[in-house]
Amino acid sequence: MDKANRTSPVVEFILIGLSDYPKLEKTFFVLILLMYLVILLGNGLLILVTVLDSHLHTPMYFFLGNLAFLDICFTTSSVPLLLHSHLSPRETISFSACAVQMALSFALAGTECLLLGTMAFDRYVAICNPLRYPSVMSKAAYVPMAAGSWAIGGAASVVHTSLTIRLPFCGDNVINHFTCEILAILKMACADISINVISMGVTNVIFLAAPVLFITVSYVFITATILRIPSAEGRKKAFSTCSAHLTVVIIFYGTLFFMYGKPKSKDPQGKDKLDLSDKLISLFYGVLTPMLNPIIYSLRNKDVKAAVRKLVDQKRVTQ
Repeated sequence: MDKANRTSPVVEFILIGLSDYPKLEKTFFVLILLMYLVILLGNGLLILVTVLDSHLHTPMYFFLGNLAFLDICFTTSSVPLLLHSHLSPRETISFSACAVQMALSFALAGTECLLLGTMAFDRYVAICNPLRYPSVMSKAAYVPMAAGSWAIGGAASVVHTSLTIRLPFCGDNVINHFTCEILAILKMACADISINVISMGVTNVIFLAAPVLFITVSYVFITATILRIPSAEGRKKAFSTCSAHLTVVIIFYGTLFFMYGKPKSKDPQGKDKLDLSDKLISLFYGVLTPMLNPIIYSLRNKDVKAAVRKLVDQKRVTQ
């Protein structure tokens, strides 16, 4: 009865962010702003070269362009809010805006999980079945793959957001996070969230376990094929086409598994430390990973570097 009496319609939420750590706020504001600018510049440049350079009109670079666009959208859905929270002593967000931000973040994160899986399949076909690559990875195949990743990510987001916003919330409307992160919001619910927990478990299988298993199996076959290449130069060239994708997969899924797969402490005395670690981890996969993606793909890819140089040279000629 007491819990029910404390339940009231939520009009807005208060985002704590790092307000409990004022010494960290200024440092993180500068770092996040710089990283966001690098994300916009790096991923924007990657999209530009994959569109303008005809040599990059292949399935791999089509997926890479999707990934770059997704990273821009993902960070834009949360970073401006995060930066504003550092400038305001009491950052508030309306219930509807919180729901939209949560839905966008969830949809884009889920889409990225599936896109990384499709990119692994592309590399598997290219290395293990190179003669069949043009027919298997035709435009009629890779465009629906990318579209399907976006559609499934969006559908899962609609389900989770709908289940979450219908919950009653008790006591304080304070979110102990930078943004409207779904796990932080579920902690505030004063009703049975077993359906949310079950659906989150199913989603973890779809967006985490299944893609990681698929990527792992793909790279087992890829590695076995590369090891059978007689020349060391051939093996190095084959592996270089996969190393960038594999690096991104390890960083992205590693942080996601740590964030959503690690057991939650029930010790009240360790709650604040746990919350801080969750916030920093969410920053890692929400800001640092999108910043690293174009850097990793550019540094490890001769075609992208050549396309960027060509674009710069054309710019100089026109000037």
